[in-house]
Amino acid sequence: MNVRSQISMLFHLDKCIGCHTCSIACKNIWTDRKGAEYMWWNNVETKPGTGYPTKWENQDIYKGGWKRKENENISLRGSGKYKGLLNIFHNPYLPLLEDYYEPWTYKYLDLIESPQGDDQPTARPVSLITGKSIDIKTGPNWDDDLSGTPEYARHDPNIKNLSPAEQEAMFQLEKMAMFYLPRICNHCLNPACVASCPSGAIYKRGEDGVVLINQQVCRAWRMCVTACPYKKSYYNWSTGKSEKCILCYPRLEAGLAPACMHSCVGRIRYLGVLLYDADKIQEAASAPDDELIDRQLDLILDPFDEKVIQYAKENGVADSTIAAAQTSPVYKFVKVWGLGLPLHSEFRTLPMLFYVPPLLPVMASLNDTDNSEQSGKLDPIAKFWNRDSLYDTSTNALWGTIEQARFPIKYMANMFGVVNEGVIKNVLRKQLAVRLHRRSVTVGDINKTLVEDALSEVSLKPDDADDIYKLTSLATFDDRFNIPPAHREQALEMLENTSDTKGATGFGFKEKPVRGL
Repeated sequence: MNVRSQISMLFHLDKCIGCHTCSIACKNIWTDRKGAEYMWWNNVETKPGTGYPTKWENQDIYKGGWKRKENENISLRGSGKYKGLLNIFHNPYLPLLEDYYEPWTYKYLDLIESPQGDDQPTARPVSLITGKSIDIKTGPNWDDDLSGTPEYARHDPNIKNLSPAEQEAMFQLEKMAMFYLPRICNHCLNPACVASCPSGAIYKRGEDGVVLINQQVCRAWRMCVTACPYKKSYYNWSTGKSEKCILCYPRLEAGLAPACMHSCVGRIRYLGVLLYDADKIQEAASAPDDELIDRQLDLILDPFDEKVIQYAKENGVADSTIAAAQTSPVYKFVKVWGLGLPLHSEFRTLPMLFYVPPLLPVMASLNDTDNSEQSGKLDPIAKFWNRDSLYDTSTNALWGTIEQARFPIKYMANMFGVVNEGVIKNVLRKQLAVRLHRRSVTVGDINKTLVEDALSEVSLKPDDADDIYKLTSLATFDDRFNIPPAHREQALEMLENTSDTKGATGFGFKEKPVRGL
């Protein structure tokens, strides 16, 4: 057993309100400079939609991630030693600037310096790259809230295996729905960007698993841009280097939450330590599609297991890190309660950012009813609409609301379940059971037998439901972000050795750090 520690994240999608505060916080700190104008290390997309860059989930276009070969090994889909050599001077799988957007500003001085005239002066948009006037065609989160438009939602790669009837039903005006998908680098356990870099500039920190790009080593081959299936590695056209989310590691080392998480208005973000078995990474990444999620979750170890603790200490994992893993909110959501799922496991990078899928509202219907008796009880001056219909959201079966969700389960399974609808149903049923339980506790208008059956069917106890409710709804700042103390002396030791030898681009070393640096 090769026990390592990983800083991991969880986003609760039911709580995201799409305010983009996280994106602005990240932008102001890290990418508000020349060459990085188009970069959004943190962005929030509307689903269904094509995302940023356009159609990033479609690997037929971008060739990102890994693919499983007939001999059950995996190889990079569009980069690597030989493919990279062939494409090193012309890479057809790179997203173009049009796939992101051309960043712009406005000529604000025109508003002040324009001569007096009959018309009000306007500020023309100007490209931040060429300095010339442009006509704005698209922008980051351009498809915000356009859940049914043919230009965006109907080109979402996740609806590809939905039948024409299911797609049409999804975009009917009265059934239209959407949810927000915040995205940052996943800091994967099997990062395709690390494997694809010809220069060995990208590495995974040994002490916390954060994936970084050494700017002094990067030679701008941009293979990492192709290899990352989430398109979270960017090319800076001014410096000639690639860049990506660094998970605000200077803040982490100071005990502070990353800027995007600290600023999150909806409090959807959680951060904590996971212990995992690095010896099983290859086995998990090369598993058949229907076993990918289970194998990835099997990598995550029980931080209370004495054997795991022993191996972790032998590997140099600090006691404080082990203690942080035992109180990690991510561990609770992902392993204890089984509510967190990775995004697009089929890319085989073993992402360490997990999502709680949204429990969307059910579809209601208008049923005929007789309101005459009710109208007779109203005050004569009360407003009454004489409509013999009832907005009905009731269902006959306990789990009927899951099946009748506005979003087809199949759509959610394409994103979080490797097309396995059962995985999504299980998570949604747990969330619904918690809601029923809390409704019973706080209001008391639900049959207790019904609540007990609901919890029993998803293997939850009332105490578990209360804990899920508390960490979801009432969690404090310290509950959501459990950041272990940084051990800078170990980090320095690992950084010095990271790219000394060929093939050693990541995961640090097991060697004991040398004190007194």
